[in-house]
Amino acid sequence: MKELIGSPGTVSGLTLRTTQCAFAAASIGVMVSATDFFNYTAFCYLIASMGLQLLWSFGLACLDIYALRRKRDIQNPVLVSLFVVGDWVIAMLSLAAACSSAGVIVLYARDLDFCRVHNHLPCRQFEISIILAFITWVLIAMSSHVMFWILASF
Repeated sequence: MKELIGSPGTVSGLTLRTTQCAFAAASIGVMVSATDFFNYTAFCYLIASMGLQLLWSFGLACLDIYALRRKRDIQNPVLVSLFVVGDWVIAMLSLAAACSSAGVIVLYARDLDFCRVHNHLPCRQFEISIILAFITWVLIAMSSHVMFWILASF
């Protein structure tokens, strides 16, 4: 089987999962540090989605570390199928959360000038958190694409 960048049990796979964890944690951290984020359902959904992303990526990063330390091949059809489904579900949830949050912030910041009128709202922090969530989604999309091709090669 051809070795793909980002495959489970490889250094590139571990790097991909670690960066997913880092960007999801950064998105959560920036959003939680903003005041009044809990008053908006889309931002709460973003926190929940990024939390799930963080747990999923951390679990798979630990599995990659185990495979690298023990020099084991974890690319069997059952595990890869689980990774594909998990990555697809997490990717869809992350995209939905990032898009809904982006819709809210575009409405408030650009269309209604709500952020300019209400200076106490940290709209820049909301925007940074959403950008980090989109980066996280791009990383999980790359991962799910790699997993799909690995599954197709069996």
